[in-house]
Amino acid sequence: MTEQHDGPIDESCVLTDGPWTHRFVGANGSRFHVVEAGAGPMVLLLHGFPEFWWAWHEMLPAIADAGFRAVAVDLRGYGATDKPPRGYDGYTLAADVAGLIRALGERSATVVGTGAGGLLGWTAASFHPRLVRRLVVLGAPHPLRLRAGIFADPRGQFSAATPTLKFQVPRYEHTLTRNDAVRVEQMLRRWGGRRWVNSPDFAPYAARCREAMRIPQAAFCALEMYRWAFRSVLRLHGYRFVKLMQKPLVTPTLQLHGAEDIASLPRTAQGSGRYVLAPYEWRLLDGVGHFPHLEAPDLVLGEILRWAKS
Repeated sequence: MTEQHDGPIDESCVLTDGPWTHRFVGANGSRFHVVEAGAGPMVLLLHGFPEFWWAWHEMLPAIADAGFRAVAVDLRGYGATDKPPRGYDGYTLAADVAGLIRALGERSATVVGTGAGGLLGWTAASFHPRLVRRLVVLGAPHPLRLRAGIFADPRGQFSAATPTLKFQVPRYEHTLTRNDAVRVEQMLRRWGGRRWVNSPDFAPYAARCREAMRIPQAAFCALEMYRWAFRSVLRLHGYRFVKLMQKPLVTPTLQLHGAEDIASLPRTAQGSGRYVLAPYEWRLLDGVGHFPHLEAPDLVLGEILRWAKS
């Protein structure tokens, strides 16, 4: 790891060498940084907040070794992907996923999303069902379950969402990146399960996320998805989004959730299966917080491969 220092960070900090290939792909009007390994049916990996593609660096080669084309992407606004000032609404982000699958030459993919990437996975499968062959969601309730929990559970999900409510404050991105983006590490520590947070793996991972968030405009863009989610509640396109998301998913869906997740509460996530018409499985992971892919990687890898192969 490079040493933390003040000042701007270059996008090259996320172009880490390894048993994978870095590419830039044009999709939905933007240029996306993707990292891929292996050949076979595609598994598209969507990171959460405050992460970037590195969230999947251990799983990429393992998924590839199992006979799949594993592709991790920096979502719009993150890492080395383009950072346009707009396009962080649910419709555009779902179209990003659809566009990436097509741009990578695939007719469909197994989509795996964690945290904010899991919310995006739900949305992409809802809006573009032919392109999402199978869905695996980690630490993310169905968007309508999350919305209902925030409004109907003031002592539960609303309280849990308080840190993200602060994202509505103008120019909060400067708070996020102050002091080498120490706030990023604080959020990872707060939301992660105790076993992972206290392990030797935590500090190096937090350092990488802090560095990536300090890439110019990355923090602003990362917050825009949350800002749109709250602004849209009072707007017509938000009402339309809710109506569209009420249509049941026809994509087989596996939902894994940490029992210690204090960002998206298990009781909020439970019941998401009501929005899935296709085969659906729910599994609660003991001793795991908001980052199952990092906290229980072997278990999660096994579940992803099982679901992608079935």
